[in-house]
Amino acid sequence: MSISGKTVIVTGSNSGIGLGIAREMAKAGAHVVLNSFSDTEDDHKLASDMAEEFGTEVRYIKADMSKGAECRALIEKAGACDVLINNAGIQHVAPLPEFPSEKWDQIIAINLSSAFHTTAAALPMMRKAGWGRVVNIASAHGLTASPYKSAYVAAKHGIVGLTKVTALETAKEPITANAICPGYVLTPLVESQIPDTMKEYGMSREEVIEKVLLERQPSKEFATVEQLGGTALYLCSDAAAQVTGTTISVDGGWTAL
Repeated sequence: MSISGKTVIVTGSNSGIGLGIAREMAKAGAHVVLNSFSDTEDDHKLASDMAEEFGTEVRYIKADMSKGAECRALIEKAGACDVLINNAGIQHVAPLPEFPSEKWDQIIAINLSSAFHTTAAALPMMRKAGWGRVVNIASAHGLTASPYKSAYVAAKHGIVGLTKVTALETAKEPITANAICPGYVLTPLVESQIPDTMKEYGMSREEVIEKVLLERQPSKEFATVEQLGGTALYLCSDAAAQVTGTTISVDGGWTAL
C-alpha cells in the first residue's frame, strides 16, 4: 500500500517536526494538509512551495488546536483523512507549586485533547475509505519523566494511552494507531536556544549539545525530522499492517536507560 494520492493531515506543521514529517509525506506523493493556529501569507506559501517542489497537492488549513471544535473542523474542511498525524504541541517548564494553571490547561488541550478531537472526527472517514493510519507524535516523555514538566509529561503519557485505546477500537479493521516517541530533535526552536544556553553555562556549542541538551540521550546525537518522517512512512506501509497500539522510540537510547 502506497500513500501516494492519500490525504495526510499533520497538525502543528508549519515548522519543526510537523513540517519535516509533512515534507516526507509529500515527497512520497501524498496529498498533505498543513496546519497551525496562524493564517498568514507565509503559511499558504509554505503549502504552495511544497506542492511545487514535490508535484503533489498541499493545502494549509488554519485551526487552533486548543479548541476542540476547531480540531474537528480541520478534519471536516480537509474533506478526507487517510493518515492523521497528531503533532501539535507546546511546552512550559516550572515546579509544580509554581506551574500556572492556565499553562496546564493550555498544554493538556493542545498536546492531548486535540488528538482526541481529531481522531474522533477522522475515524469515520478512515472507515468509509476502508483504510487508515493514526500516528501520534508523543515523546520520550510519554514513557519516562523529567522534573518541572508536569503538564507536558502528563499529556504525552496520555497520548500513549489514547493511542492504545484507538488501536483496540480499530483492531479488526485495516486501521492502525501508533505513537512515535522522539528524544531531542534538532529543530529551529532547539537551534535558537543553543546560543543563550552557551552564554548561561559558559560552554562551547559542542559542550552545550552534549552535556546539557543531550544529557539524557546516550547517542549524543539529535534525531532528525527526516528520521521521524521515515518512521511515520513505515507505519503507513504494508509492512506495518500488524503494528498497532505501540510506541516507537526515536531517542538515541534515552528510554533504554
